[in-house]
Amino acid sequence: MTQSPCPPLTDASWPAEIADLRDGFAGQLNVYRTMAHHPALLRAWAPLRQHVVKDSTLGPIRSEVVILRTGVRLGSSYEWQQHVSRARKLGMTDARIAAIRDQPVGADGAVAPGLEAEDLLILNAVDALLDDRCLAPGQEARLADALGRPAVIDLIATVGFYSVLGYLLMTYATPLDEDIAQELAATPAP
Repeated sequence: MTQSPCPPLTDASWPAEIADLRDGFAGQLNVYRTMAHHPALLRAWAPLRQHVVKDSTLGPIRSEVVILRTGVRLGSSYEWQQHVSRARKLGMTDARIAAIRDQPVGADGAVAPGLEAEDLLILNAVDALLDDRCLAPGQEARLADALGRPAVIDLIATVGFYSVLGYLLMTYATPLDEDIAQELAATPAP
Protein backbone atom coordinates (compact mmCIF):
# COMPACT_ATOMS: atom_id res chain seq x y z
CA MET A 1 0.00 0.00 0.00
CA THR A 2 1.27 3.46 -0.90
CA GLN A 3 1.84 5.82 1.99
CA SER A 4 -0.66 8.65 2.16
CA PRO A 5 0.67 12.12 1.33
CA CYS A 6 -1.65 13.40 4.10
CA PRO A 7 -1.53 11.07 7.07
CA PRO A 8 -3.17 12.34 10.27
CA LEU A 9 -0.88 14.96 11.79
CA THR A 10 0.71 14.22 15.14
CA ASP A 11 0.73 16.77 17.94
CA ALA A 12 4.39 17.48 17.12
CA SER A 13 3.57 18.36 13.49
CA TRP A 14 0.35 20.25 14.23
CA PRO A 15 0.28 23.68 12.50
CA ALA A 16 0.81 26.64 14.83
CA GLU A 17 -1.93 28.71 13.17
CA ILE A 18 -4.59 26.24 14.37
CA ALA A 19 -3.00 25.29 17.69
CA ASP A 20 -6.21 26.33 19.44
CA LEU A 21 -8.17 23.64 17.55
CA ARG A 22 -5.92 20.73 18.48
CA ASP A 23 -7.24 20.29 22.02
CA GLY A 24 -10.86 20.43 20.83
CA PHE A 25 -12.69 18.41 18.19
CA ALA A 26 -9.89 18.66 15.62
CA GLY A 27 -7.29 16.83 17.66
CA GLN A 28 -9.67 14.04 18.69
CA LEU A 29 -10.25 12.36 15.32
CA ASN A 30 -7.98 11.26 12.50
CA VAL A 31 -10.30 12.80 9.92
CA TYR A 32 -9.59 16.29 11.31
CA ARG A 33 -5.92 15.49 11.85
CA THR A 34 -5.86 14.75 8.11
CA MET A 35 -7.75 17.94 7.30
CA ALA A 36 -5.19 19.85 9.41
CA HIS A 37 -2.84 19.66 6.40
CA HIS A 38 -4.97 22.60 5.22
CA PRO A 39 -5.22 24.83 8.32
CA ALA A 40 -7.44 27.48 6.72
CA LEU A 41 -10.00 24.87 5.65
CA LEU A 42 -10.04 23.26 9.09
CA ARG A 43 -10.61 26.65 10.74
CA ALA A 44 -13.42 27.47 8.28
CA TRP A 45 -14.88 23.98 8.75
CA ALA A 46 -15.24 24.35 12.53
CA PRO A 47 -18.45 26.46 12.62
CA LEU A 48 -20.21 24.28 10.04
CA ARG A 49 -19.15 21.17 11.97
CA GLN A 50 -20.62 22.69 15.14
CA HIS A 51 -23.97 23.11 13.43
CA VAL A 52 -24.09 19.80 11.55
CA VAL A 53 -22.71 17.64 14.38
CA LYS A 54 -24.01 19.39 17.49
CA ASP A 55 -26.80 21.85 16.67
CA SER A 56 -28.72 20.25 13.79
CA THR A 57 -32.51 20.35 13.95
CA LEU A 58 -32.41 16.65 13.03
CA GLY A 59 -31.25 15.76 16.53
CA PRO A 60 -28.64 13.10 17.29
CA ILE A 61 -30.55 9.93 16.29
CA ARG A 62 -31.87 11.20 12.96
CA SER A 63 -28.42 12.63 12.22
CA GLU A 64 -26.83 9.23 12.80
CA VAL A 65 -29.33 7.61 10.43
CA VAL A 66 -28.31 10.16 7.76
CA ILE A 67 -24.58 9.81 8.46
CA LEU A 68 -24.57 6.01 8.54
CA ARG A 69 -26.43 5.78 5.24
CA THR A 70 -24.20 8.43 3.65
CA GLY A 71 -21.05 6.65 4.85
CA VAL A 72 -22.13 3.24 3.58
CA ARG A 73 -23.37 4.60 0.25
CA LEU A 74 -20.07 6.43 -0.29
CA GLY A 75 -18.11 3.34 0.67
CA SER A 76 -16.33 5.24 3.45
CA SER A 77 -15.27 2.54 5.89
CA TYR A 78 -13.96 5.16 8.34
CA GLU A 79 -17.27 7.04 8.48
CA TRP A 80 -19.29 3.84 8.72
CA GLN A 81 -17.24 2.41 11.59
CA GLN A 82 -16.91 5.72 13.44
CA HIS A 83 -20.66 6.21 13.32
CA VAL A 84 -21.56 2.63 14.21
CA SER A 85 -19.77 3.38 17.47
CA ARG A 86 -21.58 6.69 17.90
CA ALA A 87 -24.98 5.18 17.00
CA ARG A 88 -24.53 2.43 19.57
CA LYS A 89 -23.68 5.01 22.23
CA LEU A 90 -26.96 6.73 21.37
CA GLY A 91 -28.82 3.46 21.94
CA MET A 92 -29.38 2.38 18.35
CA THR A 93 -29.59 -1.41 18.01
CA ASP A 94 -27.35 -3.45 15.76
CA ALA A 95 -30.48 -4.59 13.88
CA ARG A 96 -31.35 -0.98 13.08
CA ILE A 97 -27.76 -0.20 12.09
CA ALA A 98 -27.65 -3.27 9.83
CA ALA A 99 -30.95 -2.28 8.20
CA ILE A 100 -29.54 1.20 7.50
CA ARG A 101 -26.51 -0.42 5.88
CA ASP A 102 -28.42 -2.97 3.83
CA GLN A 103 -31.42 -2.62 1.63
CA PRO A 104 -34.03 -1.05 3.90
CA VAL A 105 -36.84 -2.50 1.78
CA GLY A 106 -36.77 -6.06 0.48
CA ALA A 107 -37.77 -7.17 -3.01
CA ASP A 108 -41.14 -8.11 -1.52
CA GLY A 109 -41.69 -4.53 -0.32
CA ALA A 110 -41.23 -5.42 3.34
CA VAL A 111 -39.36 -2.91 5.49
CA ALA A 112 -36.24 -4.40 7.09
CA PRO A 113 -36.66 -5.41 10.73
CA GLY A 114 -35.16 -2.97 13.19
CA LEU A 115 -35.97 0.24 11.32
CA GLU A 116 -37.96 2.95 13.05
CA ALA A 117 -41.03 4.44 11.33
CA GLU A 118 -39.33 7.51 9.88
CA ASP A 119 -36.00 5.80 9.06
CA LEU A 120 -37.19 4.73 5.63
CA LEU A 121 -38.21 8.31 4.79
CA ILE A 122 -34.75 9.53 5.81
CA LEU A 123 -32.87 6.69 4.07
CA ASN A 124 -34.76 7.29 0.83
CA ALA A 125 -33.86 10.99 1.07
CA VAL A 126 -30.15 10.20 1.48
CA ASP A 127 -30.31 7.81 -1.47
CA ALA A 128 -32.10 10.41 -3.61
CA LEU A 129 -29.49 13.05 -2.80
CA LEU A 130 -26.62 10.72 -3.68
CA ASP A 131 -28.30 9.22 -6.77
CA ASP A 132 -30.30 12.14 -8.18
CA ARG A 133 -28.51 15.05 -6.47
CA CYS A 134 -31.82 16.46 -5.24
CA LEU A 135 -35.05 15.60 -3.49
CA ALA A 136 -38.12 15.38 -5.71
CA PRO A 137 -40.83 17.92 -4.76
CA GLY A 138 -43.19 15.28 -3.30
CA GLN A 139 -40.38 13.68 -1.34
CA GLU A 140 -39.28 17.04 0.06
CA ALA A 141 -42.89 17.81 1.05
CA ARG A 142 -43.26 14.47 2.88
CA LEU A 143 -39.99 15.08 4.71
CA ALA A 144 -41.00 18.64 5.63
CA ASP A 145 -44.35 17.39 6.96
CA ALA A 146 -42.64 14.70 9.05
CA LEU A 147 -39.50 16.51 10.22
CA GLY A 148 -39.99 20.23 9.52
CA ARG A 149 -38.35 22.18 6.72
CA PRO A 150 -35.27 23.23 8.76
CA ALA A 151 -34.59 19.52 9.41
CA VAL A 152 -34.88 18.79 5.67
CA ILE A 153 -32.30 21.47 4.98
CA ASP A 154 -30.10 20.07 7.76
CA LEU A 155 -30.47 16.59 6.23
CA ILE A 156 -29.26 17.91 2.87
CA ALA A 157 -26.37 19.73 4.56
CA THR A 158 -25.43 16.62 6.57
CA VAL A 159 -25.22 14.47 3.43
CA GLY A 160 -23.02 17.13 1.81
CA PHE A 161 -20.84 17.57 4.88
CA TYR A 162 -20.20 13.84 5.32
CA SER A 163 -19.70 13.37 1.58
CA VAL A 164 -16.82 15.86 1.71
CA LEU A 165 -15.37 14.06 4.73
CA GLY A 166 -15.78 10.70 2.98
CA TYR A 167 -13.95 11.96 -0.10
CA LEU A 168 -11.10 13.24 2.08
CA LEU A 169 -10.91 10.03 4.11
CA MET A 170 -10.92 7.75 1.08
CA THR A 171 -8.50 9.87 -0.96
CA TYR A 172 -5.94 9.90 1.83
CA ALA A 173 -6.68 6.43 3.24
CA THR A 174 -7.14 7.91 6.71
CA PRO A 175 -6.92 5.15 9.32
CA LEU A 176 -9.71 4.54 11.78
CA ASP A 177 -9.05 6.06 15.19
CA GLU A 178 -7.40 3.52 17.48
CA ASP A 179 -10.05 3.67 20.20
CA ILE A 180 -12.84 2.95 17.70
CA ALA A 181 -10.79 0.17 16.07
CA GLN A 182 -10.32 -1.47 19.48
CA GLU A 183 -14.00 -1.05 20.37
CA LEU A 184 -15.14 -2.63 17.09
CA ALA A 185 -12.59 -5.43 17.41
CA ALA A 186 -14.20 -6.33 20.73
CA THR A 187 -17.78 -5.85 19.46
CA PRO A 188 -17.77 -5.98 15.64
CA ALA A 189 -20.09 -3.80 13.64
CA PRO A 190 -23.16 -5.54 12.23
